[in-house]
Amino acid sequence: MFTRRIFLAGTAASLLPGIASAKKAVEYDPTPQFVRIKKQFVPGQLLVAPRSFYLYFVTEPRKAIRYGCGVGKAGLEFTGTATIDVKKEWPTWRPTEEMIERDPVAYAKFKDNEYVQPGGGDNPLGARALYLFQNGVDTYFRIHGTTQPQTIGRAVSNGCIRMLNEHVVDLYNRVPIGTVVTVV
Repeated sequence: MFTRRIFLAGTAASLLPGIASAKKAVEYDPTPQFVRIKKQFVPGQLLVAPRSFYLYFVTEPRKAIRYGCGVGKAGLEFTGTATIDVKKEWPTWRPTEEMIERDPVAYAKFKDNEYVQPGGGDNPLGARALYLFQNGVDTYFRIHGTTQPQTIGRAVSNGCIRMLNEHVVDLYNRVPIGTVVTVV
């Protein structure tokens, strides 16, 4: 995929070959990878870095599995700390009232009724969902799969953290209820 980052790096390299050729542009890679992290993060914790579009599952001191993710649009993103209090396979879904108000055309089938979309291949939450709570109260933010894989690595959602379905299934199998999630 040709991204703005690669274009800018390529343009700089052609204009300043002596300086820019020393560094190559690093293309975004959502593939799960084992990486080193700062030592203050606790094994079992999830960290989300929205600006870089990565979610980290800390496996042991200074080590984590890094997954690519998509995040909320500006002004809609979740920040802070929460716990995973509910996990669901092929979850049902209904947009929040705020989502329906922001985009009544996209969510028309949910307006003025109690319709809940069944889980399955066309459900926006994808294959799995991890429900984020603060002090026992549902935040309505989720870490979930997606039916739109092209949105990984972008800020496009209504606030949730989305992952490729096969990646969220892997994460779902690794994290228990009570896992701490910090979005920085």
